[in-house]
Amino acid sequence: MAITRRHLLQSGAVAAIAPTLGGAAGFPTVEPAHAQSPAEPAWRHALSLFGDIKYPADFKRFDYVNPDAPRGGVARMISIGTFDNFNIAVMGVKGSIAPAALLINETLMTRAQDEIATEYGLLAEAASHPDDFSWVIYRLRKQARWHDDKPVTPDDVVFSIEALKKNSPFYASYYRHVVKAEKAGEGDIKFTFGAPGNRELPTIVGELPVLPRHYWEGTDSQGRKRDISATTLEPPLGSGPYRIKEFSAGRSVKLERVQDYWGASLPAQVGQNNFDEMRFEFFRDNQVALEAFKADQADWISENSAKQWATAYDFPAVVEKRVVKEEFPISDSGRMQAFVPNLRRDQFRDARLRRAFNYAFDFEEMNKQLFFGQYKRINSYFYGTDLASSGLPEGQELQILETVRDKVPAEVFTTPYQNPVGGNPESVRANLRESARLLKEAGFEVRDRQLVDASGKPVTVEILVQDPSAERIALFYKPSLERIGVTTSIRIVDDAQYQNRLRSFDFDMIIDQWAQSLSPGNEQREYWGSQAADQPGSRNTIGIKNPAVDALIDKVIFAKDRADLVAATKALDRVLLWNFYVVPQFTYPFARYARWDRFSHAEPLPKYGRSGLPSLWWYDADKAAKIGKRS
Repeated sequence: MAITRRHLLQSGAVAAIAPTLGGAAGFPTVEPAHAQSPAEPAWRHALSLFGDIKYPADFKRFDYVNPDAPRGGVARMISIGTFDNFNIAVMGVKGSIAPAALLINETLMTRAQDEIATEYGLLAEAASHPDDFSWVIYRLRKQARWHDDKPVTPDDVVFSIEALKKNSPFYASYYRHVVKAEKAGEGDIKFTFGAPGNRELPTIVGELPVLPRHYWEGTDSQGRKRDISATTLEPPLGSGPYRIKEFSAGRSVKLERVQDYWGASLPAQVGQNNFDEMRFEFFRDNQVALEAFKADQADWISENSAKQWATAYDFPAVVEKRVVKEEFPISDSGRMQAFVPNLRRDQFRDARLRRAFNYAFDFEEMNKQLFFGQYKRINSYFYGTDLASSGLPEGQELQILETVRDKVPAEVFTTPYQNPVGGNPESVRANLRESARLLKEAGFEVRDRQLVDASGKPVTVEILVQDPSAERIALFYKPSLERIGVTTSIRIVDDAQYQNRLRSFDFDMIIDQWAQSLSPGNEQREYWGSQAADQPGSRNTIGIKNPAVDALIDKVIFAKDRADLVAATKALDRVLLWNFYVVPQFTYPFARYARWDRFSHAEPLPKYGRSGLPSLWWYDADKAAKIGKRS
């Protein structure tokens, strides 16, 4: 099953890119089911932003799949944490979602993993929009069915966007400019937008997970009316190639392949969804999960610890090549990961204090001691993409920044952004001196080795974390903060408590990350926009309320071409950096996986698909026979 930008933005943990729209002439079209006047926009089988579409209207399959892939077998996957919810409408706001719940509902469109930003029809067979992007109409496939064999209807689509916008801060922000959704024909749904020119809106509407209205407005097996605004552990009705077979609350979920899945022969689905069953086993943390993997209790494990990757995979099965270690290049997205101070706390509102915190962070020494020198320091909110700012602004980017010159730090125009560099005693001392200078300039001073503000109130920071790997990073940072007089504590809490505190912004500092697509757009409001700052559960965990940032987000969203988008994104990046909202951490350009050698995939994997797991893989009986039975 293809994973869209929607999953990337919600979890930050799976591969995806931004599916976005281009409406220029020359794109392939699909003939409508009824006559259409020449004045009406063309119907299209695929949509792409600022670029060509690779696959024509009559394509049979994506190039990167094996159309003859064997079907069968079981894939046992690892999930970290716990779950108490299958309802994606309240995901991120209430309860802890089971990742398997993301795999049972189809979207209107699905992306191609060998193109930067192109979507092809899934529930919808075609889409149509005018040149000003003021609306879009999607035409549903007549064969699209729910797992109870009822048809997917325009009413389901309208119900879905209304329910998701009402219950989810993410969707409320993402689809903010969708002012109306209505049935426009027997199988057509029209989305009207609040303002023309938002080029990606027609296609990101295609990312909408469509939910069954008749199910959610019905009653459960006990006769109780279902409530889409509440968490549930009743397996929901879906429309995708998998459905929930069974589960143990908080511990495991099993998905089974739908034998009569309506979309199995669609060009965008051929050669995919090959496992008969996928099992998601939940573990408290990565260390426990690794021990289970070693014991052959899981088939795949994703490793996010450089130390673990370098030292913990020397057990016999690896030596005997029954377990394969592999790194997959991350080409589909950028990333910001950072220590995040909560700007809702008065002490963090001065940018000089936040900048001082950056000078106190010795990344180079941390990289040597904890990460075997494997990581690179992040210096952009769009790190790893061509959207990252560098040097001084010029050309179109400079023109955009001139529109907010009076609202941004002067250094945006005069000084290239760079993080402090440590790694040796001389550099560390120089950085701490600069930190002390900034704090003094901001009105802070050290009394009895304790940093206090102008009123004499001590500066204290609790770094909230949810797992041992994050705790290790925070513990390394703690002595550096204490050297500048900041009383620092580390609080590790369980997943449920962490999520509740995060949603209510009840923290001093956390470690957070934001995945960025190759074509940023409306999600930037959810990340950095003023409106999202006070919405519980929003991704603006920093608490940014900055009119210049809001204006630059609009420049990104309403970009007219790729050059305009790149320039606007770089301008936004530069302003975010020079406000020192976070202390940037580090990243690694590969996704690390180990697997028991029972699986195969078509070669090569698509450029923007990372590992391609699970949709592009299949159970290889011959390989499985060679390495022996599962434990």
